[in-house]
Amino acid sequence: MKNQTFIGAKEKASLLDLNIPSNCSGKLIVFVHGYMGFKDWGCWNLVEDYFTELGFGFCKYNVSHNGCSTKDSLNFVDLEAFAEDNYTKECEDFQAILSYIGEHHKPFPEIYVIGHSRGGGIALLQAKDERIKKVTTWAAISDIESRFPKGEALTEWKEKGYYSRLNGRTNQKMRHNYSQYIDFLVNRNNLDIRKATTENTKPLLLIHGEADTSVDIREGKELAEWSGKELHIIEGAAHTFGSSHPWEKDALPDELKSVCQLTAKFFLERN
Repeated sequence: MKNQTFIGAKEKASLLDLNIPSNCSGKLIVFVHGYMGFKDWGCWNLVEDYFTELGFGFCKYNVSHNGCSTKDSLNFVDLEAFAEDNYTKECEDFQAILSYIGEHHKPFPEIYVIGHSRGGGIALLQAKDERIKKVTTWAAISDIESRFPKGEALTEWKEKGYYSRLNGRTNQKMRHNYSQYIDFLVNRNNLDIRKATTENTKPLLLIHGEADTSVDIREGKELAEWSGKELHIIEGAAHTFGSSHPWEKDALPDELKSVCQLTAKFFLERN
């Protein structure tokens, strides 16, 4: 099932892929992309292939306000939606995905979650859901508040109502409305990644690239400290573990393949 429609936060439609191989083991991975990302970015389709060949079901989706649309899942054509995105909406999208899976997969499968970058933060915030069996984070963020402007920049954001950040790949100015910050203040307790990680009781695998310049490895070390888990460091790897967009090769880069191997081993372990 490719480019199927689901209804996410604020009743906004978005797209997902749900792949159930013929040899499916009853385990299904939900993959959550990161900031300025989308389900078909770079190597994510090859990641899907890697896990379905091992007998996992695989679901990846565009968060509803990521800037793509139901007619164009590869480009940021809805910048108004992107400007109104926030972490609460992305948590609601995740819940919508679990509901969709429940409607289209009988019986309900064991859910295993992979979250990349900002998606790793969402995965940790959602780990308390009783339907989730295990969680893996790839280069996950450890904190939300630190990502907002501070001081004079925060004041200017409030007064202007938005600020813009340049997307280095597409050269688009991506607007962030001040409503994103208001939502965080209102929902701060539900968006506390440290609290969620400390209280997590699910098996957890943490992976981070040694040379990550987008999400500093310090954040991975914080997650490891709070959870009491080992941080698996991929030597020399940057934020996307050797992958980029577009990715025209038919094989995973070595660093990302190592990440997939670690993740598969963890998901297949009995614990």
